[in-house]
Parts: sequence; C-alpha cells; structure tokens
Amino acid sequence: MEVLLAFLRLGCLSFGGPIAHLGYFRTEFVERRGWVSDESFAEIVALTQSLPGPASSQTGYALGFIRAGWTGGVAAWLGFTLPSALLMLAFAFGHRAFDGRIGQAILHGLQLAAVAVVGQAVVAMQGRLAPDPLRLALALTAVAIALFAPVVLGSFLAIVFGAGAGLVLLRRDDEKKAGNEQAGHETEICFSKRAGALAACAFLLLLAVALTPHGGSPTGWSVFAAFSRAGSLVFGGGHVVLPLLEEVTVARGWISQQSFLSGYGAAQALPGPLFSFASYLGAAVEPNPHPLLLGMCALVAIFLPGLLLITAVLPFWSSVRRRASVRAAIRGIHASVAGVLIAALYSPVWSSTVHTGSDFWIVITAFALLTVWKTQPLLVVLGACVVCWLRVALV
Repeated sequence: MEVLLAFLRLGCLSFGGPIAHLGYFRTEFVERRGWVSDESFAEIVALTQSLPGPASSQTGYALGFIRAGWTGGVAAWLGFTLPSALLMLAFAFGHRAFDGRIGQAILHGLQLAAVAVVGQAVVAMQGRLAPDPLRLALALTAVAIALFAPVVLGSFLAIVFGAGAGLVLLRRDDEKKAGNEQAGHETEICFSKRAGALAACAFLLLLAVALTPHGGSPTGWSVFAAFSRAGSLVFGGGHVVLPLLEEVTVARGWISQQSFLSGYGAAQALPGPLFSFASYLGAAVEPNPHPLLLGMCALVAIFLPGLLLITAVLPFWSSVRRRASVRAAIRGIHASVAGVLIAALYSPVWSSTVHTGSDFWIVITAFALLTVWKTQPLLVVLGACVVCWLRVALV
C-alpha cells in the first residue's frame, strides 16, 4: 500500500514526460524517502535507458520492485499509470473541449512548467553524476551523441559510450573508494533468477506475437498485437514511441492524423507516462464497438513488454555489478545519463515548447521557483497555466 500511494500521488502530479519523471522520482525516492541512493538510482536509469520499453515507467517499476518485490513493482506501475490513463480515456470521449484558444493556452502552460521541471532534474543529477572534469567531458560527449545520432538509438548509444569510456578511463580510480561506495550504496534485489528467466521467455513469446502481421479492422487481438509491437521495439520510451504508434494506427486507417495529433498534444500536457497515450488511441480507433475495452487493451499491451524485460534483467543485476570492471563502466554510465538528460532538455523538451520571449521568461521564473525558492511543483504548474491563460485572455 505504501508503494501504491506514493506512486499514485506522483501519477497525479508528475507533469512533463519521461525525463521530468526522473526528476520527480529522484526527489521523492532518493531525497525524501531514501529508498535508494543517487548512485543506485542512476544505475536503474541507465539500465532502463538501455532496454526497449517506457523508460520512466520501467524506472518506477524497478523502484517499487526494490522496495516490495514484484507486488511493489505492479503497485508502482498501477499507481503511476492509472491517473493519466483515465484522463486519456476521458479525452478520447471529450477532446473537443480543448480545441479553443483558452484550452490550448492551458495545455501550453503545462508544457512550459514541464521544461522547468526537466531543468531542475538536470542540474541536480549533473552535480552528482558528473562532478569532476573528466566525467563532465564524458557527459558533454554523451550530449552530442544523443543529439546527433538517430533518434531511436541516441540514448542507447550514449549509454554504450559511457560504459566503454568508464572501462578505459575510470578503471584506475581508487579501488578502495569505489569499493566503499559500492558497499554503502548497493541495493539488494530480492527476486529469484528463475522468475527472471520466466519473464525473459514471456517477453520473447510476446515479441513473436507482436511481430506477426495483423491487419484489417481493429479487434481486441489485433490491437493488443499492434501496441505490444510498439512497446517491444522502442528504446528510451517517451517521444520516441510516436512514429511506431503512428505506424500501427494512422497507417492502418484505424484513426485519422488529426485525431492522432490531438491526442498526442493532450498526452504531453498530462501527468504520468506518455505511453498512456495508448489508452486514448485504443479508445479512438474506428470502427470500435467497445472503446473502453480496446483502450485498456492497448494500455496493457504497450507497457507489458518493457515491464517483462526489466523483470527479467533485475534479478541478475546485483551480482553482475559487484565486478570491478562493471563498477568502472557504471561510473561512466552515470556521466552519460547526465548527458542524456541535458540533451533531452534541449530536444525535444525546450525546442518543442519555448517559442517566444514570454515563453522563455515563464520557464526561467518557474525554474527559479523550483530551485531557489523550493516551491511545490503543483503550484508552479498551476501558476504557469494561469499566466498562459491570462496571456491569451487579455489579448
């Protein structure tokens, strides 16, 4: 119940997409509750960024998993996902309410507040994960990789670079210090390797189903297969999944391009995981005699592959990371994670949201409220929405 309530609260308040969610998770579970250390949190982030699936939801699932076993993982996913999923289902039935200027202004205010939240996460994690000149240089190199590599592989390649650079450049660091850090921060994961192997087999079976061609009108089975395909093949989650979702819905004639983009705009402005967009798409496909059923089917299908995969990997992680070479690679990965966050702050978060001078000053003010005056994120989000509403109403 502790895990469910903690993530349900975040599911209602975590605006800003997958990168912002990492900032919320760090504040809640590293700083406030102390469930994991900063180092362990960075390892989880690096691991989920390197696996297919919704990275922020996999991170939340792993945190719940570490806290209370597989039931904690499921409770974390439910709590974090349910609010946004219900809102997206509601939007599927009444999205025209946000078509006007006032509605669009409110949505834009939510997006501007999200930029500030991401900026806060970047500042906090960079100081911890890339504190010296060498690791800062690795982080900046990871920024370049994430920005200029193909979108689908950018984060993954940056993580791979960090691991390799750590092996080469950080191996000779003081072993005693590394050992003390490992002893002080290691988080044991109580889950059997047999269960992890079963999860891996289930993932492979699901992947085989997802890759089987399914055409024609949307049915429960075809929707499940289509959305599990998207969830199985995307690295990094978040915005990267959009081309795959468009391929399995718009390209098949299940939903119009306009409806797709309308739902995507709402998903960016809502709290919780962006993958909850699937519940809207499942409910909005046509013909659709059971929109609620297909919406929930799409929601489960897109998350299931990633959750199975992180379940398969976690039981083996504690023993693997005790090796000296792995510790060196992890330190390099920490720096790369900071770089990936910086790159994401620029694109797509900043570049797709801040368009005018007033947008810039709203973001700067929100960032100052969060970092200097330690204002509650919910108040910052509400303030940004009010300012954007007034900006439109007074014109």
